[in-house]
Amino acid sequence: HANHNVSFITHVDLRSRENNLAHRTKEIDRQRLIVRRGQPFSITLQCSDSLPTTHHLELVLHLGERNEVVINVGNQRGVRNRWWFSQQEAQDEILLTLHSPPDAVIGQYHLAVLMMSSEGRIVQEMEKISFHLLFNPWCKDDVVYLPDEILLQEYIMNENGLIYLGAWDYITSIPWNYGQFEDYVMDICFEVLNNSKEALNNLKMDIERRSDPVYVSRIITAMVNANGDRGVLAGRWQEPYTQGVAPNRWTGSVPILREWSRTELRAVKYGQCWVFAAVACTVLRCLGIPTRLVTNFSSAHDVDGNLSIDFLLDENLQSFERRYRHDSSWNFHCWVESWMRRDDLPNGNDGWQILDPTPQELSDGVFCCGPCPVIAIKEGNLGVKYDAPFVFAEVNADMVYWIVQRDGQRRKIRVDESSVGRHISTKSVYGDYREDLTLQYKYPEGSKKEREVYERAGRRVMLPPGLDPEKRQLKLTIKHAKPVFGTDFDVIVEVKNEESSDVQAQLTLLASTITYTSVHRGECQRQSITVNVPANKVHREVLRLHYDDYATCVSEHRLIRVKAFLEASVEEPIMAVADITLSTPELHIQVAGKAVVWEPVTTYISFSNPLPVPLKGGVFTVEGAGLLTATQVYVDGDISPGQMVSVKFSFSPMRSGVKKLMVDFDSDRLKDVKGSATVVVRKKYRNSISVLPGFY
Repeated sequence: HANHNVSFITHVDLRSRENNLAHRTKEIDRQRLIVRRGQPFSITLQCSDSLPTTHHLELVLHLGERNEVVINVGNQRGVRNRWWFSQQEAQDEILLTLHSPPDAVIGQYHLAVLMMSSEGRIVQEMEKISFHLLFNPWCKDDVVYLPDEILLQEYIMNENGLIYLGAWDYITSIPWNYGQFEDYVMDICFEVLNNSKEALNNLKMDIERRSDPVYVSRIITAMVNANGDRGVLAGRWQEPYTQGVAPNRWTGSVPILREWSRTELRAVKYGQCWVFAAVACTVLRCLGIPTRLVTNFSSAHDVDGNLSIDFLLDENLQSFERRYRHDSSWNFHCWVESWMRRDDLPNGNDGWQILDPTPQELSDGVFCCGPCPVIAIKEGNLGVKYDAPFVFAEVNADMVYWIVQRDGQRRKIRVDESSVGRHISTKSVYGDYREDLTLQYKYPEGSKKEREVYERAGRRVMLPPGLDPEKRQLKLTIKHAKPVFGTDFDVIVEVKNEESSDVQAQLTLLASTITYTSVHRGECQRQSITVNVPANKVHREVLRLHYDDYATCVSEHRLIRVKAFLEASVEEPIMAVADITLSTPELHIQVAGKAVVWEPVTTYISFSNPLPVPLKGGVFTVEGAGLLTATQVYVDGDISPGQMVSVKFSFSPMRSGVKKLMVDFDSDRLKDVKGSATVVVRKKYRNSISVLPGFY
């Protein structure tokens, strides 16, 4: 037993500032020791003068709440695959350098430092030293190694991002505060891992597998949604959101993670796909796995796995709201990609991996999806783990429309080969603009390679006769400007006759409001007319949509779907579909004066009400990593039509550097108006006299 009267080691210095700087974790914490695997770190022990030369040190690491995993730290130098330490003595100090293997388990470690006598008795046992170990994308032997500093600055270090939403022909973006280095976020990330089904079932086995980013990232996709476990976010895809926060009101991940932790792991309400993806991005970046958020426009949700999305319409062109789950197409869908080597798969599957935390389909009995190599999707290798067939369909399925007649017969009316999986987008590493990733996911449309991939994946390529738009006599298109929410606007439908004889046809126009997941909300306008189209001419029909037609039933995504259906005796019927996104005004944000750490800075936010009706219950939500935690600023009274409203508030920045302030405006009739401003926060200089170079 240790003789506790003798104290050879009097003090331990974790050298957190130096270590955290060298390990690129100082943004997370300056006090606690946080290091990355595969990279050495040093701590110093102060010793008393009476330390006998025959004594030696032994180090033991413990992981888990009840020390489920114990690791002896050896002192053979230079071993690659396990922990070891070296020591240097100087005066009354011992400098201990610990080397972790590049495949060490990530998590919170407790280090026991034992002073041993020459006979192997414990002479002194120090109070356990706690530190955290993360993945290391800067270390070439780590499976998450990414050899490009510009990419690492974005995919690990950037706490702000842009999320692309809207529709393929009207892409919008919202700023997002990932905040992966904000206070306690790292602790909550480990809390997420500790509460997975796997961890609760067998913590020792789960901890031992936390060296593997494939395992860790898959657990995270299951734990970000609350379906079937103690996960972070509950999804809801239609109003009312009265029991929680509407998905489009969030501007960052930090309030969500903190609320989940604070309420003892009750699911936070509510998320939709970009919120699930953004929270996963925060957790993955925080743990040290390079990650980016990706948006797929016109994303298919193929329930039956036949790589075809079947839309059944009744004779009024309304979708069948059938009782069972059905195929659908979402205007956009967000997931994340994480960078890692796939040692569990055949060669050629390394690099970006798709992970989708939105609960859509069960995978091995759990609501999770991925990691699935992007390259496997591009090549059509659907046997590759995990969930490749589902992801392949999201970017490649056929869209087929059927009209179900009164007698139950189905008529195929329009095949849209090229409209799924468009403009796959992520934020550029060079700034706030869009990088297009579509060619990482698929070969150019119509190329020989594309056909080979379809054959490998089992998707049919032929268009049935009569539906090929190139061979038709009548062509149908829908045109529209970019209307502003609150205005009346026109939609123009053109029928073009490419034959030498006149044609009479029946044209049905239908405008209805939908959610971004294509769920029908309400009908705004319907017209059915007989049109005469002279030979080689174009007939134009105008559909006028009034604010009053769409205001009551429009969803928070402000989407209107226009369908045009044309029937003529000369050929099969044809349909065109267009989704129109109504835009909202910009928020103007002005930060007054220079921003300095821990000194108040005043900010003004303003915007004008674009609607022909007053807005009630106006509230701005403001947040920013390193600037301030989510804060509400309320507007006094109603905002009348066209009125400009301005609010003023102040905050004291917490960290220096280039930061982003995120703002969201919400009210009864106008929601989800977003804006952001860049704030450069300067360090606080201790003395006010600054010395210019050359003037001393």
